[in-house]
Amino acid sequence: MIETESLTGQCLIAMPAMADPNFEQTVSFICQHDENGALGIIINRTMGLTMADVLGQMEIPSNECARAQQSVHYGGPVQSERGFVLHDHPDAWESTLGIDERIGLTTSRDILEAIARNDGPEHALIALGYAGWGSGQLEREITQNAWLSGPADIDLMFSTPVERRWSQAAGLLGVDLTLLSRDAGHA
Repeated sequence: MIETESLTGQCLIAMPAMADPNFEQTVSFICQHDENGALGIIINRTMGLTMADVLGQMEIPSNECARAQQSVHYGGPVQSERGFVLHDHPDAWESTLGIDERIGLTTSRDILEAIARNDGPEHALIALGYAGWGSGQLEREITQNAWLSGPADIDLMFSTPVERRWSQAAGLLGVDLTLLSRDAGHA
């Protein structure tokens, strides 16, 4: 593995030259990053499904669900049939990866049942699939200028309109993506 600091809990911002359609103009929240690879959830691409669609598919009653019309996100190209909930307050659910003291990633049904009852976390992003990188792959892509990494911001992740998250994530670093060339250069 190329030596690098863990990006767990950071946002990964696709550079303008990103050619892979799975990641073009995306922001991924990195949930886990170590010598074995990385796992992230794309936070700025929706799928045309709603929370009500997912709850209905799982046969979870949702008549009173305040988030019934919340969009479901395309979390990434890996295991696109598997559901993930990225949320605040990471300590209350059966199967949660605590990313830091603020954010967790849950895959258990209990969080969806709580959301359907309006008793879930204050902030939640429901995604199908995830973005994955093998050992050393993400580090290589960063050295090839495919990605910027920066701080994760709760408002960016959960409140900023989806179509503005890419530019605003870069803006948190003081970068205007429209001013960057699509061609990378190396000194």
